[in-house]
Amino acid sequence: MIQEDLFKKIVAHCKEYGFIFQSSELYDGLSAVYDYGQNGVELKNNIKEYWWKSMTQLNEEVVGIDSAIFMHPTIWKASGHVDAFNDPLIDNKDSKKRYRADVLIEEHLEKINDKIKKEVEKARKRFGEAFDENQFLSTNQKVLEYSQKIDSIKKEFVEALDENCLDKIRQIIVDQEIVDPVSGSRNWTEVRQFNLMFDTKLGSVAEGANTIYLRPETAQGIFVNYLNVQKTGRMKIPFGIAQIGKAFRNEIVARQFIFRMREFEQMEMQYFVKPGEELRWFDIWKERRMKWHQSLGIDPSKYRWHKHDKLAHYANAAYDIEFEFPFGFKEIEGIHSRTDFDLSQHQQYSGKKIQYFDNESGESYVPYVVETSIGLDRTFLSILSAAYKEEQLENETRIVLNIPAPLAPVKVAVLPLVKKDGLPELAREIMDTLKLDMNCQYEEKDSIGKRYRRQDAIGTPFCITVDHQSAQDRTVTIRYRDTMEQERIPVEKLAEIVKEKVDMKNLLKELL
Repeated sequence: MIQEDLFKKIVAHCKEYGFIFQSSELYDGLSAVYDYGQNGVELKNNIKEYWWKSMTQLNEEVVGIDSAIFMHPTIWKASGHVDAFNDPLIDNKDSKKRYRADVLIEEHLEKINDKIKKEVEKARKRFGEAFDENQFLSTNQKVLEYSQKIDSIKKEFVEALDENCLDKIRQIIVDQEIVDPVSGSRNWTEVRQFNLMFDTKLGSVAEGANTIYLRPETAQGIFVNYLNVQKTGRMKIPFGIAQIGKAFRNEIVARQFIFRMREFEQMEMQYFVKPGEELRWFDIWKERRMKWHQSLGIDPSKYRWHKHDKLAHYANAAYDIEFEFPFGFKEIEGIHSRTDFDLSQHQQYSGKKIQYFDNESGESYVPYVVETSIGLDRTFLSILSAAYKEEQLENETRIVLNIPAPLAPVKVAVLPLVKKDGLPELAREIMDTLKLDMNCQYEEKDSIGKRYRRQDAIGTPFCITVDHQSAQDRTVTIRYRDTMEQERIPVEKLAEIVKEKVDMKNLLKELL
């Protein structure tokens, strides 16, 4: 299936089956803002639960907080967001479309990289088992030219970012003849900076109100609570603080469904370490976070590492975990070594000491920080993209979501074969037992085949069919979503069998 068509189908599927709706759709919608429907919110909550438990339950030294969205405005001055939280934007004069200039360049680099991949695949087919990919990459003239071009553009791009020179960024776009994806035109405006923070007023009357900001990230809520958590929890370094929360960015170029939104959720953990040990912990958390993603059962080739060519002013190491969405490899999580920048800045701007006294060494210091920051909405989209399948059966096409059972919105569907002969009563008895432990659905409308298809489409891993034999011997048929196989089991064993298969522990065990 063409990837663009797949993405359109996934977006349509989300609307049709109650995963995601356009916000304010009744009033023709609000751009780049979405609501999670009845199945979407269940999947989203399950992802949050898995991340939260993997952070705070499996790591004894990691605790959680929930900080407020509204924060003192000086926090954002200290963090650098007021002065430097900008995107370089460029407009195309013909299409009237606006783009992030850095993204245009990054996408251009990815296209050149795709050309290298095509050359590799052609050579692989030509040489078969004798093909040596490393030798080919280091000797093929065309590949070497592509690689040199990528290195040259990257070098120029990093220099432009380091100098914060918008003219140089635009010149790269001009020199590389990057075209507008809509019009195919190269008629570009100048590049200019745009601050992404939303501001509002806090106060009883407009005249005396203070300007505050909707937080553009959740990390600062952790940093300003560092002392509170450390002292009240008697935490010893190294330790971490985790948080799940909403963040807001006034994205001018918001696209690709829920991948880039103006209101989104982050799952972040800031890990406080002794200065000089940050890079060791950085490597440890890199490994742990990739292991978390791969525990979801998604093809490992869908993930890759991306090293930052241009480090943020606060970082001394940074990698992204990228996922192959239907629209290409994009960032899903960032792991950053933030040094002591954040705590030092808040110490300076607040005038209050933010240090840790190390009893073993007898010294005080401002801790360094290793950050793991994952987009909840992007993780949702990655799981949905990997799970969506169209399978050709004898007389129809089956659409199924192969979501890991512990994360599935609905764990079990209880289906009486007919609406009589005592079958609904037995089905309700089973439903009342199971729903104490998991999210279940009861369905008795339409043929059993149509009900199976509906449950496949929302990713329900198990369907329990109550038929006439059930009324006689209290056995039911359990149908498995992924294989469509069925087996007969006693009603009394049902809860035990299903609970074991949908338990979140099955995922958590893989992280130990």
